[in-house]
This record gives sequence, structure tokens and C-alpha cells, in this order.
Amino acid sequence: MAANKYNPIKIYALGGLGEVGKNTYCIESDYSLIIIDAGVKFPEDDLVGVDYVIPNYQHLKENQMKIRALLITHGHEDHIGAIPFLVKTVKIPVIYAPKLAAALIRQKLEDHKIKEAVKIVEIDENTTFEISEFTVNFFRVTHSIPDSFGICIDTSEGRIVTTGDFKIDLTPVGPDIELYKIANMGQEGVDLLLADSTNAEKEGWTPSERNVLNSINDIFDRAPGRLIVSTFSSNVSRIQQIINCMINHNRKVVIVGRSMINTVECARKFGYIKIPTSLIKNVEDIPSMKDSEILILCTGSQGEQMAALSRIANGTFKGLKVTPGDTVVFSSSPIPGNGASIQKVVNQLTKLGADVITNSVFSDIHSSGHPSRQELRMNLKLFQPKYFMPAHGEYHMLKMHADLATTIGIPRENIFVLGNGDTLILENHKIRDGDRILAEDIYIDGYDINGVSTAVIRDRKILQDDGMVSVLITLDSKQNIIIGSPKVITVGFVSYGPYEDHLTRHASTQITDALNELFASKKVTFNDIKNTVRSVVSRYFFRKTQRNPMIIPLIMNRVTSNVK
Repeated sequence: MAANKYNPIKIYALGGLGEVGKNTYCIESDYSLIIIDAGVKFPEDDLVGVDYVIPNYQHLKENQMKIRALLITHGHEDHIGAIPFLVKTVKIPVIYAPKLAAALIRQKLEDHKIKEAVKIVEIDENTTFEISEFTVNFFRVTHSIPDSFGICIDTSEGRIVTTGDFKIDLTPVGPDIELYKIANMGQEGVDLLLADSTNAEKEGWTPSERNVLNSINDIFDRAPGRLIVSTFSSNVSRIQQIINCMINHNRKVVIVGRSMINTVECARKFGYIKIPTSLIKNVEDIPSMKDSEILILCTGSQGEQMAALSRIANGTFKGLKVTPGDTVVFSSSPIPGNGASIQKVVNQLTKLGADVITNSVFSDIHSSGHPSRQELRMNLKLFQPKYFMPAHGEYHMLKMHADLATTIGIPRENIFVLGNGDTLILENHKIRDGDRILAEDIYIDGYDINGVSTAVIRDRKILQDDGMVSVLITLDSKQNIIIGSPKVITVGFVSYGPYEDHLTRHASTQITDALNELFASKKVTFNDIKNTVRSVVSRYFFRKTQRNPMIIPLIMNRVTSNVK
């Protein structure tokens, strides 16, 4: 690690603060920049047509020459999902990732048809290396996916530690959290700690993943027919428990949903999920199987519109429909903002005759991968940080984590509740506020890295809420006359039968009167005509319906030929 007389270290987030998802944290010196995680956030219902939300990478583009590496804590989408978009935007010299996350990243790059070679180096709890003036170490934590790590970064100005996503599970499904390493780091001294805040409002301890096993077994015992279980595709530990119950109950599994298929395939390859090949069936095999021997494992536990479970509920999944006697299990808890979407799918499934089971006090079929307040207290006690920055959570979660830190002795002035783009400066083991950098959202529709502008999002919301009115006008521009009556067509706006005809006829008349008046007053351009149509139609329809549809004028000009 290089010793520099003056080398202040910037710490900031491009995503992950004030939100659940989009985790992207940066540590930057005058010479180097390392990125920790590159995640997506899944859009809420009001972001029409948006597939992902990612950070704005403009700051990284402007500091391209400084970028040394991308470090990955684990393989969840909110930590690796934006990597294809990131590597299309800036050159990432090397990605350091745990084994399972590395496999998922390779698959993701292949799906996005990224041909440029991206160097990926696998890490474990024993990995230590230097990147420019930074020394990097990893420590294992427990989470809902194997190979989850926290990261310790020693700089010339002090030590920075991030927990990544974690919980303190003393009976985990998989390796233990390395509490002794955490305690050792605390004894050696931690200048700044970034820690997971997702469950900061929940008192006590997050239940162990093993606690879910009994509830899953009970469901298998009670289900008379087909079992359809939906969970996060990245919750590998949960998937293995479901598979274990399946084997014990003499069922076979049909895996549906692209991300579920990819994750299970990668996890089987490295031994994190164990399923005999003979027990894996296809959708085409279902008609030849007894209902009591079928388990369908699928994506869609958050009510995502295009996920497998939603398509099954809507009857649009080829070869697979819900029938009375099916048991559908949501083995997850709602991500904030997804409650309405989930309930919609639950209602659809119930109408089709399924017995739907969601996580509740009566059916403990999900355990969070994040720490509750007692684990947060223990984490802070072990690390003993001089300065603390709550991370990974909505604002109220960050604030509650900050308040909790004061109760165990961290001075209020040493705790920083930040937003994306806010910076801290670490210099000589002391921290101060820095300047703000650009950290806006980019909306991704498909695979286009350019994203969707806020203007397009605004137009989509108008179309969703107020619909569209098209106005077709035929005119002779040389003679400045309208040929026939303007045709007014409404889409997603009014559907009132005779009243709709009445509105469109009157709108057409008003357009004709306004254009005739315009033509009589001056020589006009096509823009003048379009602006007049928009003004007349929007005023008329708002007066009649109190709605503001998008107005699209379409002008067809008849060209008169003088050739005989």
C-alpha cells in the first residue's frame, strides 16, 4: 500500500441509499477508483415499460482512467444486475467476485451478447490483494445466497469496511459468518463502516433459514395436488430446502422462469444445489404425471408482470395453467412497493381455484437474508467503527440504523445518513463531508444502455392515465383549405358509446372552425396547424372530461399537379 503525504479518499454511492436495490458504492482517491457492486432496482408499477433502473454512470465515465476494479459481494440482482450496462459504459479492468456470483455474471454477459472479454477473478474468504494504493480483504457472511462476503479495504488514510448484505445466522444452511474476523478487524481499528440497513425497523433477531424447513415440510404434507412454489431465483439456500422436501415427498420438479433456470443450472454446476437429473422434468411432461408428484418451481414471488407466476396466473404461460386443487406458495416477503402487484396475482390464482399460501405469522415460509436490530447491534459492537454510514435501505431504514448506532456509543456527529451522490472524505483517519456528484436514475427498456428519458416516462404515464387522441387532417396547402372534416380517434381515453361519437364530432367541428380562422389570418406553417389542433382539442376534452390526453395531429397534404 503506497504511503502518500496527501491522498484524501472519497466514499460515495451511485445507488443503494434511500432505496432497496441499485447498490453501487465507490471508493476513490486522486489516483484510483474501485467500485463495490453494480446492481439494478426493479421498477415500480408507475414506471411504465421500464425493465430495470440503474445508476447514472456519468461520473465513472469522467474518471475512466482511474477505474481499477469492480468488487462483488454476492450474486443477487441488486448487486450484479447492472454489470452488463456498466461494462458497456466504461472499461472495467477486472471484476473480483465469489464463485457463484462469477458464474451468474458470465451468464449475464452472454445473455446481453457482450463480446468484449471481461476479466473475472474468483475470490473466497482467504483472498487478499492490492489494487493500486488499496489493500483488499474479504470475510464470509451469511445471507440468502451462498458465497456472500463483506469487504475490508485498507487505504493510506484509514480502513473502510462494508458488510454487504448479511445476517448473523448461527445455524445457517451453509458456511458460518466469520465473526472472529469481524472481531479482529474491530480490534485493529475500523475508520468507516458501511452496513446493511434493510431490516433496521425490525426488533430482535432474523430467524434462521433452517426455521423455514419445518413450514415447507408441513405444506408438502398437506398439499393434495400440484405444488407451485415461487421464490427469489437467487435464494439458493431456500431452493435447496424446497428440493430436499420434494425428494422426501417423492415429487419431481419442473423449473420455469429464465432466471430460475439459469440460477439452478449455475448452482448445480458448483454443488450449491443438489438435484438428481432424473427428478428434473419439463413442462411438456406434466400431462403424463400425477398431480401429487409434481412440484413447479418458478419466479414471480414479487408479482412481476412478465415473471413465470404472473403468466401462469394470467393463463399466458404455454402448457401450464392453474386448476382447482393446486397449492401455490409465495416463499418470500414483499419488497417495499410490490405489495399491490403481489396481491393482484394472489387474487387471480385464488379465482382459478388454487390454495394460495403467503408468508405470515400463520405460515412461516420465508426468512429474510438481512439483519434485524439485535444483529445490527452485535455487528456494530464487534466492528467498533470510529465513523458509521448506514447503507442499503430506504431513508427511514438508514435513519433507524443511525439512531440505533447512537445507543451503543457511536457519537451522533460520527454517523452519516447520506443519499446517492453525497460524498465523505477520509483523510488521516478523520472524515468530513465532500462535494456532491451526479447520481440520477437511468430507466432501461430492453437492453439499450442509453436508457429511457424522463420525458418518455412522462409520456408513458400520460398514455396510461389519460390516453391518446389522434387527429387526422387532410388539406391543400397551396389553397389553404381543409379537405373534408378532420377525423378524431381516441385510444384509451373515452369509451362511452354514443357519447364518444358526440365528443369526437364536436371536436372535429371545433378543429375545422379554428383552422379556417387560422388560414384566413395569415400564411401558416405545419407547426402552426399542429399547435392550433393541440390547443383546441386539449381545451375541449379537458372541459368535457377533466382529462389531459396526449394529442397527436397527423397532417396529410394533397399536392396539386399543374402537369396536363
